[in-house]
Amino acid sequence: MKNIFDTHAHYNDSAFDTDRDELLRQLPQKGVRFVMLAGSSLDDSAENVKTAQAYDYIFAAVGVHPEYADTAPDGYLLRLRELAESSEKVRAIGEIGLDYHYDGYDREKQIRLFREQLELAQELGLPVIIHSRDATEDTLNILKEYKPQGVLHCFSGSAETAKEVIKLGMYIGFTGVLTFKNAKKALRALEAVPLDRLLLETDCPYMAPVPFRGKRSDSSMIAFTAEKAAEIKGIPVQELLDITCRNGMKFYDITQRF
Repeated sequence: MKNIFDTHAHYNDSAFDTDRDELLRQLPQKGVRFVMLAGSSLDDSAENVKTAQAYDYIFAAVGVHPEYADTAPDGYLLRLRELAESSEKVRAIGEIGLDYHYDGYDREKQIRLFREQLELAQELGLPVIIHSRDATEDTLNILKEYKPQGVLHCFSGSAETAKEVIKLGMYIGFTGVLTFKNAKKALRALEAVPLDRLLLETDCPYMAPVPFRGKRSDSSMIAFTAEKAAEIKGIPVQELLDITCRNGMKFYDITQRF
C-alpha cells in the first residue's frame, strides 16, 4: 500500500527512544507518505519542530494538550507563536481541547487555554487539532463559537456528534480503534462521515490496530485501519488511502513539493 498519511502521531514519546531514528527512516519504504506530529506541551512541541525539520515527510503541530493545562507557564502563548513561526513545517496548532476524564483537572483553565489557542490559530491562519474526552457538550459549544478549520482527532463520539462536527466544516480522524471488537460505536460514526471529511491516524504509540492491539503503534499500521474503513465505506483500500492522503494534504496545506 502507498499514500499513507498518519495525520496524528507522537514520535517524541519515550516509547520510541530506543529506535526512533531507525524507524522514521524506514517508514517511507512502508508506504508512509506523510506524518503529522501533534504537540502536547511546550517542550514536546519544540521537539516536534526539530523532528519535522530533520525528515522531509514529517510535519509538526504545536500546542498544549488539556492534560497539561495546569502546568502551562505564563507566556506559553508567546512561545507557541514563536514555534509556529519558526518553520514552514509547522502546519497546525494542536493538540488542544478539553479532557474531563479525570476529576483532578481544572476545567476552567482547560477552557481558557482552549480558547486562547483557538484564537492564536485564527491569528496565524492555521488549522487546529482537537482533543475531546468526556467533554462533548463544552467542546462542541466552543467549536460552534469559533468555527475553526479543524479536525476532531481520535474520534470516540457518536454518529450524531460526528454529524454536528461535519456541519461545522471540520474533519474527523479515526485510529486503530476501528478494528477493535467493541468498535460498533466508532464504526457507526465512520458511516456518518463523508469521504471528503475523513482522516486516518495512529495516535502512536497508542491505539495500535488489530492484529497489533496492545503493542506499540507506528504509522505503517494505518494499513490495517484503512482496510476496515474501506470495508465500511465499500471502496478498495488503496482508494481510501488515496482519498485520506489528499484530505490530509488539503487540511494541513501540504503541497506536492514536499
